[in-house]
Amino acid sequence: MQKNNVVTVTIEDIGVNGEGIGKVDGYTLFIKDAMIGDVIEAKVMKAKKHYGYARLQKILTSSEARVKTPACPMARKCGGCQIQEMKYSAQLAFKEGKVCGNLERIGGVPAELLDEIMEPVVGMERGETAEVAAAAGTEKAGAADYQPFCYRNKAQFPIGTDKEGHVIAGFYAGRTHNIISNTDCILGVPVNKEILECILAFMEEYKILSYNEEKHTGLVRHVLIRYGFKTDEIMVCLILNGEKLPHAEVLVERLRKIPGMTSITVNVNRAKTNVIMGDKIKLLWGQTFITDYIGNVKYQISPLSFYQVNPVQTEKLYELALDYADLTGEETVWDLYCGIGTISLFLAQKAKRVYGVEIVPQAIDDAKNNAKINGIKNAEFYVGKAEEVLPDYYKEYAKTHNGEKAHADVIVVDPPRKGCEESLLQTIVDMQPERVVYVSCDSATLARDVKFLREKGYELTKVRAVDQFPHTVHVESVVLLTKVHK
Repeated sequence: MQKNNVVTVTIEDIGVNGEGIGKVDGYTLFIKDAMIGDVIEAKVMKAKKHYGYARLQKILTSSEARVKTPACPMARKCGGCQIQEMKYSAQLAFKEGKVCGNLERIGGVPAELLDEIMEPVVGMERGETAEVAAAAGTEKAGAADYQPFCYRNKAQFPIGTDKEGHVIAGFYAGRTHNIISNTDCILGVPVNKEILECILAFMEEYKILSYNEEKHTGLVRHVLIRYGFKTDEIMVCLILNGEKLPHAEVLVERLRKIPGMTSITVNVNRAKTNVIMGDKIKLLWGQTFITDYIGNVKYQISPLSFYQVNPVQTEKLYELALDYADLTGEETVWDLYCGIGTISLFLAQKAKRVYGVEIVPQAIDDAKNNAKINGIKNAEFYVGKAEEVLPDYYKEYAKTHNGEKAHADVIVVDPPRKGCEESLLQTIVDMQPERVVYVSCDSATLARDVKFLREKGYELTKVRAVDQFPHTVHVESVVLLTKVHK
């Protein structure tokens, strides 16, 4: 196979980034925007010894899983929705298969055990974002082709300048930092468009420059928008390459007129970095946070808070974690990587005591505050790395309790994409919890960690995938590991 060859390929699988995978005479090709069941014509763009990358030229026979007309015309250009052209039922099947496949292949979990314990994937259901979807004109009529849109409560838009010199907002094209102009992403809430157009018009009028990444010049880098699905409260935060926004009072006056506007701030980030947010928040108007609910727990969310972006599915995810924890009110629970206390406070409603651990100090301040505003008194929070705090606690406990070992009834982990460090997993085993509930955003590292825990006396007893991010390849999962008593 050589570069520029044009070939006919039948797509047989999907890769981790949503690309179609097919073979030509035994040679594997990865092809963006192609899906299982497509027969396509593709042009080889890069050829390695055993595999290559090709560009979709023409669909010769369309897959049954393909939607007739993608709802977003930007889907292929933008890197955000890798599988938007796939029917939602097929997306869910793909994600469930991804979790199951990783647990079997990487985790060494027997296929027959997975067949027995794997519960059906939790997808978004018709009507759950119907109001916002209808407002954006994306709600489809037929149940069979239902596609969930308008589910994100947070959006970060890079600000740039186009070739004509106009200020634009949008998203980066896949694997680049080139901004595709788009103020109306259909994964977000419809009010995003009104807010962005207000900000862009203000910048044009007052000749306020967008940030230039290469030259490290210009002022406005990004716009962050958060929306409370239960409260309708709106936050707008402008990320600046500077301390001050000229004529800020004019922008505030305009944004205040949008119903639900609650918080208008600027965030200072003068670093030459692709990290979006800096540490300093300055209030322009209103308050520095918005509130929202997951279930009946109220949360205050600041511009820097980590908060799940799909509130509808987050409630299902946390209910599932709570269900797997199987609390009676007598348990001591540790919640590792607790963020602003989202899962901790859910667990605290049914546990005797909950200890949360998180590395970000501001997140722990938020967690303590969230416990306070909900009247929850049985949750304590520690700042630090989970992989340091828990082992240190375990060692210190033995010293101060005449050699007695620290014990937890249930340990919940919700680590970042890289999963848990082995030292932390070993401490979890040492603390001998009856149940370990592992919430994961990367089923490959989940599978690796499950393998370790299964080798140390824990058995996988429940597995469920949760679709937090429709139209993308990402999938959350929750598993329950139970201590084996010999």
